[in-house]
Amino acid sequence: MPTQFFTAPGRFYRGNLHTHSDRSDGVLSPEEVCRRYKAEGYDFIALTDHFIGMYNYPITDTVGYRDDAFTTILGAEVHSGAMQNGELWHIVAVGLPADFAPGNAPHFLPVEGQETGPEIARRCVEAGAYVAIAHPQWSGLTLDDARSIEAAHAVEVYNHGCAMGCDRPDGFHTLDLLLSEGRALNLIATDDAHFSEPDHFGGWVMVKAEKNDPDALLSALKAGTFYSSQGPEIRDIRVNGRFIEVECSAAAAVIVQGHGTAAQAQHGNSMTSAAIALDRFANSPWLRVTVTDRAGKRAWSNPIWLD
Repeated sequence: MPTQFFTAPGRFYRGNLHTHSDRSDGVLSPEEVCRRYKAEGYDFIALTDHFIGMYNYPITDTVGYRDDAFTTILGAEVHSGAMQNGELWHIVAVGLPADFAPGNAPHFLPVEGQETGPEIARRCVEAGAYVAIAHPQWSGLTLDDARSIEAAHAVEVYNHGCAMGCDRPDGFHTLDLLLSEGRALNLIATDDAHFSEPDHFGGWVMVKAEKNDPDALLSALKAGTFYSSQGPEIRDIRVNGRFIEVECSAAAAVIVQGHGTAAQAQHGNSMTSAAIALDRFANSPWLRVTVTDRAGKRAWSNPIWLD
C-alpha cells in the first residue's frame, strides 16, 4: 500500500511555516526574511507575525516578495485565551486572508472576555487557514489543552527556535497521545525564526504540490501530502503486508513508532532503504516513521492510518 505523501502529483517544495519579522518581535524586515530564506534554497515561507494588538494585529504582506522561484503564504501566529497554566495560547495559522478580523488580544497576557484558544483556532480554519498547535513543550501544554483545539490540522513537533533558545522543541508526546485517541492530525517541523539567535534554517516541511503556488501549497498541506525534516529526505513509504518499507537519503536509523510503546528500529551505515516488520504494531491503528542520518538530523513522516 503506497502512501499519499509520495503518490500525489507534483514535486516536493521546501518551506518554513513559522517565521517572524520586525512587524512583531522579529529582528529583520519582511523583505530581508524572505531574501534569506530564498538564498538558503527554500521554495516558500509563511511569515507568521504575532497577531496581537501591541503589534497592530499584523497579517504581514509578503506578496511583493514572490517570484518565479519563491513564494509566500500569508499567515499569523494567533493568540487568545488562557491555557491551563494561565498563559496565552499560541496557534500557527497559515493561509489567513489579509483582512482576517482581530480578536481582543492587546498583549501577551490573557484578558477577560477574549476568545478562547479553541474559538480562535476554529475561526482561523473557517477563514481557510491551515492550523497547527504551536510548540507544546515550550508552552507547557497539557493534554486537556491539546484536546480542546478540535479545529487543528497538525501539531508542531519540532520548533528550532525552542531548541536553540530553551531546549524545549518537542511536540511528539502531545501528538502521539492525540493520535491514540483517534485524532487525525499531521505534524510539522518549523523554525519559529526571529533572527535574534540561531533559530533559523533548522526545521522545515517538504510539501508535494503540482506547483509552487500559495493555493496549491495550502491545499497540499491540508491534504497531508508532505513530510518534515531537519535534513534527511524521505523518498517513499509503502506498507506491504507485514512490513513497512522506507526509501530515504543515507541514514543511520529508520524507526517506526505507533500506539503506546510500539516501536521498532533498523540501524545501519548509509542505509537508503529499510524494511521493518509490523509484528509489534498489531494493536496500533497508526504508524509514523523517523529517519535519522549519521549527524543526528531527522526527518519525520506524517501518521499513516492502517485502517
